[in-house]
Amino acid sequence: MQARIIALAVVLSAVPAVADTRFTVDPEAGNNTFTAVFDAAIGERITAVSSAVSCTLDVDEEKLEGKASCSVPLTSIKVDNDDTKSDHFRQWATNKKVDPKKCALKLEVPRLKLEGPVEPMKPVPFETEGTFTMCGRARDDKGVESISGTILLLPPGSYRDVRTLRIRAKIEGFNRERYQVGPRWTDGWLARVQQLAPVVATDGTIEVNLFAAEPAKR
Repeated sequence: MQARIIALAVVLSAVPAVADTRFTVDPEAGNNTFTAVFDAAIGERITAVSSAVSCTLDVDEEKLEGKASCSVPLTSIKVDNDDTKSDHFRQWATNKKVDPKKCALKLEVPRLKLEGPVEPMKPVPFETEGTFTMCGRARDDKGVESISGTILLLPPGSYRDVRTLRIRAKIEGFNRERYQVGPRWTDGWLARVQQLAPVVATDGTIEVNLFAAEPAKR
């Protein structure tokens, strides 16, 4: 009897623990979008977009919770589809101290909890918080950003041949100056700060529309 117990313990110890399901967002798919809109009351409405969003989501399906990590390369972002505006934004984001190719906008969400069950083709709302960094710079008060949105489960065959999560999320009241993104922190722009102040908004809204797929079955 003791020998059987020992044998069973050995077998159980060899069985790997159940891991979180990992869903990934492909930055080369072209349908995962990042949009940031800054609309000044008396100035310009500026729209920055990218379709090069990459994410990993580790999901505990039993507990209906998980965590996420996302990144958008700075060089992939176009501002008003204008090369000059896009270059200016890269200067503001890097403060002209970092190669734009080495810079990214990153978001870490340590915990996302869904309150209700996830059923195919039925969006589930969520609210959470995340830590945002720009070229490695965190918010000046080390605070977090509030995030809201929905998650929709697309079953195999409806979008791809594996389960896919369609995620729509929004950050409202995003203040770029809290991350030192702007002319006042960028060499060569000091003389233009007062001129730009009334026409370039500091607060904006960031939205993402993502498709995160689980690994293909082997």
